[in-house]
Amino acid sequence: MESPKPQYVYILKCADGTLYTGWTTDLEARVATHNAGKGAKYTKPRRPVELVYYEEYGDKGEALARECAIKKLTRAQKEVLIAGAQKK
Repeated sequence: MESPKPQYVYILKCADGTLYTGWTTDLEARVATHNAGKGAKYTKPRRPVELVYYEEYGDKGEALARECAIKKLTRAQKEVLIAGAQKK
């Protein structure tokens, strides 16, 4: 039996300084898609984007729930999350 693909929740920093949160099964490809202007409508005019944070999950439902939770955070709370990950 094949093991399930990892599911990722990620935060991108856009060229205008804003943050974008999303979900994917392939981080590198998804960031490349955003930077090619074929990702989300939000990131298309805000390129280039930079991956600043991600979390890995084994279950799609968990990843989507976490994406939703992160989207509800304030910018300050997201910055704390990002800073904590960069210290590791």
